[in-house]
Amino acid sequence: MDRRRFLTTASVGGAAAAAGAGLAAPAIAQEQPTINWRCASSFPKSLETIYGSGVDVADRVREATDGKFNIQVFAAGEIVPGLQSIDAATDGTVEMANSVGYYSWGKDPAFACGADLPWTFNARGKAAYNYHGGGIDAYNEFLQKHNLICYPCGNTGVQMGGWYRKQITGLADMQGLKMRIAGLAGRIVEKLGVVPQQLAGGDIYPALEKGTIDAAEWVGPYDDEKLGFQKVAPYYYYPGFWEGAPTVGMFFNLAKWNELPESYKSILRTACMAVDMNTLAEYDYKNPAALKRLAQSGAQPLPFPEDVMVAGFEASRQVYDELSAENPEFKRMWEAQKPFLADWYLYSQTGEYTFDTMMMIQQRNGKL
Repeated sequence: MDRRRFLTTASVGGAAAAAGAGLAAPAIAQEQPTINWRCASSFPKSLETIYGSGVDVADRVREATDGKFNIQVFAAGEIVPGLQSIDAATDGTVEMANSVGYYSWGKDPAFACGADLPWTFNARGKAAYNYHGGGIDAYNEFLQKHNLICYPCGNTGVQMGGWYRKQITGLADMQGLKMRIAGLAGRIVEKLGVVPQQLAGGDIYPALEKGTIDAAEWVGPYDDEKLGFQKVAPYYYYPGFWEGAPTVGMFFNLAKWNELPESYKSILRTACMAVDMNTLAEYDYKNPAALKRLAQSGAQPLPFPEDVMVAGFEASRQVYDELSAENPEFKRMWEAQKPFLADWYLYSQTGEYTFDTMMMIQQRNGKL
């Protein structure tokens, strides 16, 4: 038999057979189950950047699975109050929660370690530690006992230090200051003489306006602008030393996570990592213009006096010593990050700091 003729005939016959029978779907597509999950967010839809981190994860997962894995995101209050979203994931009310670990500070102080510890990393250093220094694994080791597993899915970058009705000229002005700030940050600034107050976002403006509180921290220029604080508390201090790299997490019910196919777990981890980087980039893009608008509308951006920041740093270390004595999980995670924390700021003094400083000088000289 002529070999060339055989190959030609076989190819034509095979193509005809495939056309008649219809091409089979790839095996991976056939094996993917259809899954519908609910995600409880800690954030309102009006804060579209931080709330949007959850929506962004859901969109990426749906697209990557050809619509097989659908996640519906619910804003704070739609299923549970925002500060209870992590609890809802723990008990299985929802399969996942888009939140910040330090919201569960009262349940266990170690929850704060995966979100942010005052006077530690900036956003870039936090990402390096999370993804290459074991930070994610260390946090998930702790979360197992709460029936959770978490992956970072957003960062605001260093936040602002908040809005003040009166100017802060030194540490003495912090004495007796009634400030909307809570959790671990509240415990630290309390050592500076501040009286922490826990208020929901919608209650902050009227409390400032009436003088019920003297100051309030929120997020940063883009989100703060929406709430109009500059009208009642014009002094806008920076930095928010209690939040150098606040990390939004996607908290999954551990039992539900373990039921997922490995391909879906991989897609979720990849989507969360992409959104973690993208959310920071979005805030970095939006905040500069927002700060300019705030200044034009009456806000007065000012740096905290040096004695306030030095006292804040020292207070943070006192609190970490106290918590380490009380809470073995907190101590384990705090001790684990300290070596890289020192190396990170040693390294940052070289290329990054020098380059940034030079560019800032050029900006001030009007050359950019």
